[in-house]
Amino acid sequence: MRVALHSVLKEGQESGYEQVHATVPEDLLEALRRAGITNWRIWRSGRHLFHLVDCEDFPAAMAALDKDPANQRWQEFIGAYVDHFEDTGGSPAESERMALGEVWELSTQTGAAEHG
Repeated sequence: MRVALHSVLKEGQESGYEQVHATVPEDLLEALRRAGITNWRIWRSGRHLFHLVDCEDFPAAMAALDKDPANQRWQEFIGAYVDHFEDTGGSPAESERMALGEVWELSTQTGAAEHG
C-alpha cells in the first residue's frame, strides 16, 4: 500500500526541517521498520511537505508508531518544525483522515488501455 500525506511547516522552519532530516535517528528508522513501513519519502514546496509512505497496512503502522517510544521522542522533537498535517475529512480514524485521495495514475490508465 502506498499512502500520500500533506503537512505544513511552521513559518521559518524550512531549512531547519531539512537539516534535521539529513540524518534521522537510528532508533526511529528501526521503529518505522517494526511498524511495517518499507519506505517514506518527503518532498517540500515552500512550507508544504508531501509524504509518500509505503507499507502493508497504514492504519496499523500509525497505531504501532503512536505507541513506540522512539517515535514519541521524534514527534516531540519534530513538533518544533511541523505546524500540522492536513486533515482530508475522511474516516473518523486519524490515520485515514491524513491520507490524500488518489486522483490519477499513469500506469493504471495505460495498463487498462493495453488490456482493454
